[in-house]
Amino acid sequence: MMAVLPLLKGALRPMVDYALPPRCPGCGAIVGEDFAFCLSCWGGMEFLGAPCCARCGLPFPHDMGEGAECGACMADPPAWDGARAVLAYGDVARTVALRLKYGRRIGMARLIARQMLRHVGDEEAVIVPVPLHRWRLWQRGFNQSALIADHLGRMTGWPVDKRALQRVKRTAPLRGMNPAQRARTVRGAFALGKGQALRGRRVLLIDDIHTSGATAAACAKQLKRGGAGQVHLLCWARVLPDAVAIPAD
Repeated sequence: MMAVLPLLKGALRPMVDYALPPRCPGCGAIVGEDFAFCLSCWGGMEFLGAPCCARCGLPFPHDMGEGAECGACMADPPAWDGARAVLAYGDVARTVALRLKYGRRIGMARLIARQMLRHVGDEEAVIVPVPLHRWRLWQRGFNQSALIADHLGRMTGWPVDKRALQRVKRTAPLRGMNPAQRARTVRGAFALGKGQALRGRRVLLIDDIHTSGATAAACAKQLKRGGAGQVHLLCWARVLPDAVAIPAD
């Protein structure tokens, strides 16, 4: 019976695609396969990567050499050891994030995790999602960062620890706040949970959007207090310094 299932799925796929054709996650246009972007959306996406700041991932105009950091990180090093994002925050990145977070399109979590794979590195890590406060989790029904972390764990074979951090204080939405206000708002919002031992481990901290970094910094500090050897932030999209800020959990 188990051997027949793949054949049955293969036979049914053309009928499913005809009735419910795969659509672009960015604009909804019909595309050739699941989780594929149309040419228009693909052309409007700014993928991030080298050359960039070794610490925060800020894009550099040209290669500055191995381990080079931006001026902001040298002047005030962030709490994490490295940060990467798949995309610069823009129309497509925003649409995918909003469809996952508020549109309940949980399949987007798998798409995001697949795109994150190129940034995970070679050394095994414990994958830890940024937690939601219990009331927000109850209202939304799921934590988008935890969904992404689960998919990333399955793709890499690395452990996922959703109990490593707790959000112990319900904070006001960060929309419209400057970086200093955001940092004050999330101060004391996170605490160590009862997850697996992190001492000496490399941790991948998963979030959807990197805005000012206040939330990630608060989480990274707690993970370091819990003994994590390194904390690397990995996000779907990053708001670059010249972009308009957006809401963040």
